[in-house]
Amino acid sequence: MRGGTTTTAAAVTALVLAGLVGCSGAPGGATTGPASSASASASASAAATATDPATDPATARAFAALERRYDARLGVAAIDTGSGRTIAHRAGERFAFASTVKVFIAAAVLDASSDADLATVVHYDRGDLLEYAPVTSEHVDTGMTVRELVDAALRSSDNTAANLLVGRLGGPGAVERWLRGIGDRTTSVDRVEPDLNQAIPGDRRDTATPERFAADLRTVLLGDVLDAADRRVLREAMLGNTTGDVTIRAGVDPSWRVADKTGTASYGVRNDIAVMTPPGRDPVVLVVMTSRADPGAEPSDALVAAATSAAVAGLSD
Repeated sequence: MRGGTTTTAAAVTALVLAGLVGCSGAPGGATTGPASSASASASASAAATATDPATDPATARAFAALERRYDARLGVAAIDTGSGRTIAHRAGERFAFASTVKVFIAAAVLDASSDADLATVVHYDRGDLLEYAPVTSEHVDTGMTVRELVDAALRSSDNTAANLLVGRLGGPGAVERWLRGIGDRTTSVDRVEPDLNQAIPGDRRDTATPERFAADLRTVLLGDVLDAADRRVLREAMLGNTTGDVTIRAGVDPSWRVADKTGTASYGVRNDIAVMTPPGRDPVVLVVMTSRADPGAEPSDALVAAATSAAVAGLSD
């Protein structure tokens, strides 16, 4: 199914990235580690260079203020698919992706599966259950279809469901290879749940950049790398996401339809990636990634929501 679309997808994502990083300094961002409390002011002063010059000064100042207020590193990539306008802040820096990668695990499974494959029942036992398994824990006796596992991984962020899907693909490396096939040369997929959530500063494993995930999300949900039926499965599950009411959705008008996937990890990591559709307008793609210096730092939903509001305002100015 992908044979005729991979080149197109790679070309589209290359254009998206050109828009996000064309004015922004060195490839990959200036730094890869989070700001510590001792260096909060230095991090804030560096925020100007971390923000794409195409981002208006007021939005750049808003992002810098959020980093100071929350003592956090903030990465943002936003694309208004109608106007072509972009917002970028630390968009080329690496962040632990946490459970946001489940979107691309699900996409890879859907891309590789026929209707019969999706209807296949996957059996597992209680020894396979991880601590966070709100859906799979209820179906140990019967198993779940591949389609149901996709829905559980996206709608409820079920970690066991995600690991079972990765196993069907052939491991984390297979997910990374699928991403390479749609033009992603950046994201590193190395481990499964829960180990991918260690998020140790400087560790490139299980990381991506905001600009790269924004391009990937646009390709997967708005492009043609998946067929229309598979895109509907992804979109409907993400529209029904049960973990995102206080992150990106909290930062936009309630009339916007938000198809999102959140992620949480050590070092205060709290992420959300979304395709948002305002009434009567073209979709907006938004990726917000955050981290803090302390391994036990609490993730901040409020930071993600505030960054969302700042990004949306910047796109509208």
